[in-house]
Amino acid sequence: MRKKFASLLELARTIARLPQVRLQFQVARDPDNVERIFKHFTKRHPRYRIIGNKTLGAALVDLTRFQAPADYMATIKGRNCGEHHARRARARGYRVVEIDRNNYIDDIHHINTSVEVRQGQTMADSYLNKQHHYVADRNYRYFGTLDASGRLVAYGEIGLWGNFAAFNRVIGVRNNDGIMHLMVSEIVSVFIEERDVDYLMYDTYFGASAGLKSFKTALGFSPYRARYSLK
Repeated sequence: MRKKFASLLELARTIARLPQVRLQFQVARDPDNVERIFKHFTKRHPRYRIIGNKTLGAALVDLTRFQAPADYMATIKGRNCGEHHARRARARGYRVVEIDRNNYIDDIHHINTSVEVRQGQTMADSYLNKQHHYVADRNYRYFGTLDASGRLVAYGEIGLWGNFAAFNRVIGVRNNDGIMHLMVSEIVSVFIEERDVDYLMYDTYFGASAGLKSFKTALGFSPYRARYSLK
């Protein structure tokens, strides 16, 4: 009981220290999608009913801090940090490009079904059932990591919602080549260069596994207390 109380107390202290950020949804990005996701982000949290769904511990990179991608990469250097793993992947011939998912139907299905359990959870049917055609949403961008032969080994779907963008799906085959670090760091770099959004979100910290938290931290994401508005 004491251990649980101490853990809750430390969580409360952590929440109190979180920097605050204002994230604005802009309907002009895509009226139907934006309003739907705004409602999802601001509904009651499924476990902690007194707070919003994506309010506490939003995992963000503040893109406005960086003048260029090199400035961002300099902040994630270190033996177990994102730049190190991304550099290893690049040396092995991997590269990140924007993709049309319809050109990689088989590769995407292979990625989705390559591991039965991720983050302690069995893969949902939406991953396991092969999709034969994809429709690109107006406010989404789709990136992939290709190996030296041109095979897709990881992909990410990013929604542009207003003054921020957010990962909707990030998934790859499981290897030790640093492909996921390469993909995420390259996507961050693209948004830094384009100056279209101020923040990039990778879901939240609280509730994520220790491994996923470590991955986000290695790539420069940190927790915030988010306040949302709709314009």
